[in-house]
Amino acid sequence: MMLLLDAGNSRIKWRLVGETVSASGACTHDATGELAACLETPGITRALGCNVAGSAKGDALAALIARRGLALEWIGASAQRCNVHNLYTYPARLGADRWAALIGARGHHPHGILVVMAGTATTLDILTGDDRFVGGHILPGLTLMRAALSDGTAQLPSMGGRYRTRPRDTADAIVSGCLNAQTGAIERVFRCMDDPLALCLLSGGNADDIAPLLEIPFQRVENLVLDGLYRIARAA
Repeated sequence: MMLLLDAGNSRIKWRLVGETVSASGACTHDATGELAACLETPGITRALGCNVAGSAKGDALAALIARRGLALEWIGASAQRCNVHNLYTYPARLGADRWAALIGARGHHPHGILVVMAGTATTLDILTGDDRFVGGHILPGLTLMRAALSDGTAQLPSMGGRYRTRPRDTADAIVSGCLNAQTGAIERVFRCMDDPLALCLLSGGNADDIAPLLEIPFQRVENLVLDGLYRIARAA
């Protein structure tokens, strides 16, 4: 049985996998009690993860796993893995979560894919039908967009509001503007893909807010990073 970990900027997502998924969850970096309890499950022989939260949080996770007698294997980006080819100018500089998500995405669709991870940041990565990652975009996630407006102005609210086509309230205007910025970027990049069978795969904590507004072919996927880690582990 394997424990798969996605250590993101805001949360740790995890999945316990044998022949099937037996448990999964998410927690903040300072509230890992549920994860620690999961580690008491008999039969865990391997722990695999990717970390974009920094070395201190990564070390804390590794120490938690070590108490179970396991060494946590961190996955980083490379030029090629699981038949996916990384065309970043410096392949190792690609975020580990983006790399794992690209590998996970290939298991969901055989043609071109726009891999969208809507979390603290929103990443838009293009995977061609012949398994090449040809580049991507990064923009602030919804929370960071709202925070930028609140922190950089004297009177704009940081909370409340809902999406409106024609907002007539400041909070609504902020929510609507941020969501239109996210969906507009996703749709613009998708429409530049030269593949009539392309599909957008949408994952991440803000995916449910973005999904209802998208006007392109897309599929909501719970956690592409963990899907990718599973494919990596099985290939190894």
